[in-house]
Amino acid sequence: MNIAPLNRQFQQKIQEKINNKTKPVGALGQLESLALQLALIQSQHSDDVVDKINLAKPLMLIFAGDHGINEHGLSIAPSAVTGQMVMNFLHGGAAINCFCQVSNIEINVIDCGILQSVKGDYNNLIQQRLGCGTNDFSEQAAMSLAQVEQGLLFGQQIVEKAIAQGRKVLLLGEMGIANTSAASAIFSALSPYSVNQCVGIGTGINSEQLSLKIKLINTALLRLTKNEKNNQDDVAAVKQVLSEVGGFEIVQMVGTILAAANTQLPIIIDGFIVSVAALAAMKINHNVGDFLIFSHVSQEQGHQLLLNEMDAKVLLSLDLRLGEGTGGALAFPLLQAAASFYNDMASFESAGVTV
Repeated sequence: MNIAPLNRQFQQKIQEKINNKTKPVGALGQLESLALQLALIQSQHSDDVVDKINLAKPLMLIFAGDHGINEHGLSIAPSAVTGQMVMNFLHGGAAINCFCQVSNIEINVIDCGILQSVKGDYNNLIQQRLGCGTNDFSEQAAMSLAQVEQGLLFGQQIVEKAIAQGRKVLLLGEMGIANTSAASAIFSALSPYSVNQCVGIGTGINSEQLSLKIKLINTALLRLTKNEKNNQDDVAAVKQVLSEVGGFEIVQMVGTILAAANTQLPIIIDGFIVSVAALAAMKINHNVGDFLIFSHVSQEQGHQLLLNEMDAKVLLSLDLRLGEGTGGALAFPLLQAAASFYNDMASFESAGVTV
């Protein structure tokens, strides 16, 4: 996608509006930067600065997929738990359901390729299956390049539907037993960091599982040629990495991030897995970064390194390591607060306050 960078012609005017609110300059810290980013995004197709930041109809997208690498027992849970948690999401019983309910965030769950497809009719379920779980990437490519391309297209279709529904902000989450293995492998392949630096304990695995996890990822990355490793910003190379060690849910998140940025829609990024999808999208087109809002830094070992790699500034640090989009849902009220002061806080002139 030919994603354009943000047109910053209104940046100074937006900043002046923020500075003229009844407060000392910079007194609202990161909320001011957040309001500036949101107002700038939403002013792209206007003749002037938007008067109101619009966060209508927020949508949490939870992408679910299973991973063949878990045949080696790299998680505390069997792969069947992915499908069980998908049902939990659909029935409203997970942490992400609780957090989204607090802020009136609608949830859609996307079956990107869990082991067994969901039976039954659910209004909040989207079936976009690329298979019944990926291949064991320690032995062969996780998926074909054709599946990567289809996954990117699926992500684009989700955004097109969201735009048609009038969504003004998207939040991304994920579910997939052993998807920290895929994410760590992608991160290492697309960065200068070693597998040892990128890999963490995920759901809380023991030292033996951690050692095996590192070994299997290193084995998989040997398939990526030196040329691919050294040309990390080449689109074909990024797609090859996703093919070799990716996940069905990760690929579809990459497509969603690219399409959202292409339509200039702000995207709230959750923890390690979603951040890896963001990294891959930024490697495909660096301008994607203008539209990303990073919700939090997680306990996963590589997440801080990953955020540094993307020069990302997060809103929260709560020692989370659950996934599901929970960090994004918890951060959304901060976007609402940023929009509220931008939209409704008096200026010095209107309030008759003299400094």
